[in-house]
Amino acid sequence: MKIAVLDWDTVSVDGDISCSEIEKFGEVKFFPLTKPEETVKNIADSETVLCNKVLITREVIDKCPNIKYIGVFATGFNNIDIEYAREKNITVCNADSYSTDAVAQQVFAYILDRFSRIRDYDTAVKNNEWINSPTFSYFPIPTAELSGKNLSIIGYGSIGKKVAEIGRAFGMNIIISTRAKPENCPYEVTDVSTAVKKADILTFHCPLTEKTKGMINKDLLNLMKPSAVLINTSRGGVVNEYDLADALNNNKISFAYLDVLEREPMSPDTPLRNAKNCIITPHTAWAARETRERLVNIVCDNIKSWLDGKPQNKVN
Repeated sequence: MKIAVLDWDTVSVDGDISCSEIEKFGEVKFFPLTKPEETVKNIADSETVLCNKVLITREVIDKCPNIKYIGVFATGFNNIDIEYAREKNITVCNADSYSTDAVAQQVFAYILDRFSRIRDYDTAVKNNEWINSPTFSYFPIPTAELSGKNLSIIGYGSIGKKVAEIGRAFGMNIIISTRAKPENCPYEVTDVSTAVKKADILTFHCPLTEKTKGMINKDLLNLMKPSAVLINTSRGGVVNEYDLADALNNNKISFAYLDVLEREPMSPDTPLRNAKNCIITPHTAWAARETRERLVNIVCDNIKSWLDGKPQNKVN
């Protein structure tokens, strides 16, 4: 079987992830990255295509008639023309739930950054403020306990559930808003507006759909407490970046932590680049080495299941 891996550099950094398991399936061509104009050439006569963010459009599928299987190195698959792939009997499989622990960990890295203020106190110490303090304990920067805070979670998939579990361990009040009411949920379940109004911390773990696109907008932000913190590790398109920048710059909310933006890599023109009290990380929540190793293993398991005639994680 001929396999084309179109953007291996989005999975492995300096060879830190082994590609040997993929190579067991046949003749593999690894491309560090693939520009749109290179996609057809790089796929050539491959039967299996593995990619992360490369667009596999109707035009690409028509020009590469040997494709039988597309594997995605991600949970999201917006880059694939799913309907046309189904029409052409091409199986498309994603990698579900591989990043749950890593993303939930990063959510709490953000939360602890805001409420424990470690970076700010480290800066104060390095600026000799503790050396010059008249008291043994120097605490001019307000900190706060997480216990008793309202953690509102929009989306209750595997990551949302993990964030809730960790929040409960900190003694937080967990509030869930999700598309369909979950069974046997041990937390308060309510509508989006109520969850937003109650939130001390509002974190998003929903897919990007027509309904969720731009849902973090002026109307939603106006419902938030001025002291509230917003976190988005889901998809950049969930945020109206101009509305969020305006809310931050005008103190309508206190802080935002973002791991995803509408355009990636980040556009120099994004209004969030210089927004007040906005921390942006470059889509790293999923990037722990253990997470990426798990991702590759899931992608390989998907291929094996497809070859065995029992495809798993099939999205079309």
